[in-house]
Amino acid sequence: MAARIIDGRKIASEIRAEVREKVASLREAGITPRLCVILVGDDPASVLYARSKEKACRKSGIDYELFTFPQDAQELEVIDKLKELSADPSCHGIMVELPLPKHMDKQRVMMAIDPLKDVDGINPVNRGMMFTQKSGLFPVTPQSCIEILRRDGISLEGKDVCLIGRGDTVGKPLIFLLLNENATVTVCHTRTKDLAAHTKKADVIIAAAGKAGLVTEDMVSPGSIVVDAGINEVDGKTVGDVDFEGVSELAAAITPVPGGVGSLTTALLQNNLLKAIELQKVQL
Repeated sequence: MAARIIDGRKIASEIRAEVREKVASLREAGITPRLCVILVGDDPASVLYARSKEKACRKSGIDYELFTFPQDAQELEVIDKLKELSADPSCHGIMVELPLPKHMDKQRVMMAIDPLKDVDGINPVNRGMMFTQKSGLFPVTPQSCIEILRRDGISLEGKDVCLIGRGDTVGKPLIFLLLNENATVTVCHTRTKDLAAHTKKADVIIAAAGKAGLVTEDMVSPGSIVVDAGINEVDGKTVGDVDFEGVSELAAAITPVPGGVGSLTTALLQNNLLKAIELQKVQL
C-alpha cells in the first residue's frame, strides 16, 4: 500500500492564514511587524531568497526592508548595521542571508544580532535556549520537520526517531527540538556504519544529510513515517535525501520534495517574527 503523502503546501497555507490574522491584530493595536534582511554580495540564490521573502511578507502585511552591501564590504560595516537594527524599536526581526563572503567571520556577524530579533535562530543565545527548553527563536527548517508532523496529526512523543544528519543548520538543532517533543532520538550521518540497522528500527525517519537518494526502500520498515528535509539538485531537478518512489511503497506517510518540509520555512520565518514581537514585549 502506497504511503500517504503529507502535503506541505497545504499546511504552509494554513500557517500563512494564521500569520495574516495575527499581523492584522497587531496593526490594529498600532504595531507594524517589520523584518529587516541583510544581503552581502550578489549570490544569485541569496538574491532570489531575499526577494521571495519580500513577496511573502507583503502578502502577510509585514513590512520588509532589504539592506544590501557589496561583496567587498568590510565586516565591521555589516556588524554596525546589525547593531543599529538591533537597537531600532521599529525593527522586530533581523536575518542575514548566507553565505557571507569568505573574508567575514560568520560567528562574529551573527553575534551582532539581538537574540530577541534573531528570527533565523542562529545566535548562540537562541541555540542555548533549545537546550534548556526555554522560549526562544529557533531555526525554521528544524521547526518545519516537527510542525509538518504535528499539523498532520502525528505525535512524536514516545516515538523512536532516527535523524540522519548532524549539520549546524538542520541536524544539530533538530536533535534538541525532537527531545523537547519527548521523542527517543538516534542520530546518524553519512559515515554511520550500517545505517539501515538504525533506520529499520525507527518509527520516524528524518533525512537531513544533503545526499540525494541516501534513504532507500530496503532501509525502511513497513508503516514508518518518513520526513525528507534534504534539498539536492540532480539533472536539473530538485530532489530530497529519500528515494521517494521506492520508500513510499513501504512507509505509512512521507513528505515529498518539493512540496514538503521546505514549503513551511517562509511561513515559519514569519511566525518567528511574531514570536519575536512577543518576546520583545516581555523584555519591555
